[in-house]
Amino acid sequence: MVLKDKIAIVTGGSRGIGRAVVESLARAGCRVIVFSIVSLDLKVLKDDLLKNGLRIGIKKVDVSNYGQVQKAVSEVVKKFDTIDIIVNAAGVYGPIGLFRDNNIKKWSQTLQVNLMGTVNVTHAVLPIMMRNKTGKIINFSGGGAVNNFPNFSSYATSKAAVVRFTETIAEELKSYNIQINAIAPGAVNTKLLDESLEAGQKAVGDKFYEKIIKQKKDGGDSPQLAVDLILFLISDQSFKLTGKLISAKWDAWKDWKKDEIQRLSDSSEYNLRRIDNKQFREIK
Repeated sequence: MVLKDKIAIVTGGSRGIGRAVVESLARAGCRVIVFSIVSLDLKVLKDDLLKNGLRIGIKKVDVSNYGQVQKAVSEVVKKFDTIDIIVNAAGVYGPIGLFRDNNIKKWSQTLQVNLMGTVNVTHAVLPIMMRNKTGKIINFSGGGAVNNFPNFSSYATSKAAVVRFTETIAEELKSYNIQINAIAPGAVNTKLLDESLEAGQKAVGDKFYEKIIKQKKDGGDSPQLAVDLILFLISDQSFKLTGKLISAKWDAWKDWKKDEIQRLSDSSEYNLRRIDNKQFREIK
């Protein structure tokens, strides 16, 4: 996919990794529209990029509110008549600490943003992509999707659900030439890290607290890892790979050639799966 003049929606694109994605897509020639719930962050982003000669569109949208998402997507389609790329990067950590001590309303709100935000935007955009028989969708997953993540139960649950949603919808969309994949962006120093540090050692647990203290000190993973993976997945280099969860840091996606990608496309690798001592096998 040649990115120049492609229409891309990035949710949660006003800060953190999402902001890095927005800037890279804009530099590549995409017409980027950023959805975010924080008006001030959107204005700062737009002004900062304009200083560097990059123009973007901004819309204040609560992705957990399907009505707001539908309205914003309709406005984009009315202006550009198409949407080529979605990057669902909006996310929150939610309540931190033992599940039994969590506020259940806030726990549910985490799923509304992380899972239903992804679902809402994807659902609203799919009719356009299906009409055009082309499209690229990237969903942010992350820590807790394939490993347990104690003291972050709502976050882990939502991110695992995003992966299964991605895998399932990928099968439905193959005949429409729409590819949808999930990524694990790595341990990037973002606002979510600061929230964990503020919650304190007791809430996040001793082991994780030591890990994030070191991460903060060392600088964490570069957001460019996730950006580069996204650029790969929305390009023709990914050869219609779909329905996968790929780690920006740990998976060898930079080395994948066409034959390997085609093999992976037909396998259960890089999916949520059950592993026994002898073989990979899907749960039936």
